[in-house]
Amino acid sequence: MSAQTLSSHRVIPRTAIAQWVQIMGALAFGATIIFIVGFAPMDVVHNAAHDTRHTAAFPCH
Repeated sequence: MSAQTLSSHRVIPRTAIAQWVQIMGALAFGATIIFIVGFAPMDVVHNAAHDTRHTAAFPCH
């Protein structure tokens, strides 16, 4: 008679974890850039970001 050990944990493929980390990193980076540039005190930076948002059809107001 042989004994079998059953495992209850789920193994996630390494590629799924790497993909999740990349997606979350890109979202965090993008949100940080939009937040920092959107509230930048320099008018030139803010206006450039504002024009870029309009060019990309991103509604900002």
